Amino acid sequence: MSENELTHAQALTYKDTWLVGGARTPFADFNGTLRDVSATDLGIKAAREALKATKVAPDKINAVVTSSVAQTSFDAFFISRHIGLYADLPVGVPALLVQRLCTSGFEAILQAADQIALGKSEAVLCVGTESMSRNPIASYSHRGGFKMGQVEFKDFLWEATMDTAPKSRMGDTAEELAKRYQITREDTDAFAATSFNRAMKAREAGYFTGEVVPVVAEQFERAGYQTREIRLPRGVKAVEADEHPRLTSLEQLKALKAAFKGVQTGGNSSAIVDGAAAVVVANGDMKGNGKPLARIVAGAAVGVPPEIMGIGPAPAIRAVLDKAGLKLSDVDRFEINEAFGAQYIAVERELGLDRDKVNVNGGAIAIGHPLGATGVRCTLTVARELKRSGGRYGIATACAGGGQGVAVLVENMDTR
Repeated sequence: MSENELTHAQALTYKDTWLVGGARTPFADFNGTLRDVSATDLGIKAAREALKATKVAPDKINAVVTSSVAQTSFDAFFISRHIGLYADLPVGVPALLVQRLCTSGFEAILQAADQIALGKSEAVLCVGTESMSRNPIASYSHRGGFKMGQVEFKDFLWEATMDTAPKSRMGDTAEELAKRYQITREDTDAFAATSFNRAMKAREAGYFTGEVVPVVAEQFERAGYQTREIRLPRGVKAVEADEHPRLTSLEQLKALKAAFKGVQTGGNSSAIVDGAAAVVVANGDMKGNGKPLARIVAGAAVGVPPEIMGIGPAPAIRAVLDKAGLKLSDVDRFEINEAFGAQYIAVERELGLDRDKVNVNGGAIAIGHPLGATGVRCTLTVARELKRSGGRYGIATACAGGGQGVAVLVENMDTR
């Protein structure tokens, strides 16, 4: 990265802004048990559970900020508004949808923090939600009719991975980083094995119990409006845990074929999953009777060259630390989204990170990466991990397609 990488960074510190707490659904495998649930209904479930977990009354919420990338139902235009309505917020509470690709969830939290800093809100419900399974098979060219021999419908989920500016897929950008940072297939598989191993150990230790809430078949009612519902496949009574983490050996990972003619495979890339996460962000007056999970110290967003989009967390971390007046060594825990194994390793090498401080409970290779939900999940996870480990500062961050990075810096106030 260049010496001027932070010239255009957007960064801000916050004085009295708190991550009160939150909850998330399990992340279910692509075309798995949550395949028939829209992003809206996943978001409603997470929103309701976050309010329950934080004990913040719905009538105390001033705004809803939702992050979601792909439209997964015909009423997707209304996603943020419907989440607020069916989470039983007052009808007058406004709702906003934000989209910054894979960093959308971080943006939702930072939008909430900005509202609080400006005095527009005292408490904001932030919801990240994504159904990767319900990405449509779409056509953008047939509104005017079908021409002979030119009927064209494409897989939106696959086509959307192509960045038409550098004309490369997101996986190709990871391969480019592998070349620049001399990352081998062995390096990448070894890191993926670590991600799976850590996620399985965290599950066995019960770490995710305080974060993940079961999804069951249920209805969401709002007086005067249509009833919404979650339906599960026949025979499935509940989805209780993340579906992708599993015992995975290095030998199994080594046996997989390369996906992009390089170091990346289906096993050492982020899992494609469905899920939602939600948190409440509030000022000091509204943070509740109990102790909030963490203080939101600062946030930063940066741009990087699209062809190496995966390096985005590195300058984002530098920008947020610079704004907060802290050093890399001050940070006790990192949650860095594992979009691709080589992408993460490039960030690690660029910053000289201690891997023992990063994604200690597993990352997206094992847990999954539901685009709009990831940032909310990572921020909630790093705040909870600080409480568990007794660390003071944590950073949650990710790269985004097109070449961006966003980072959120949080503080565990128990250490003061």
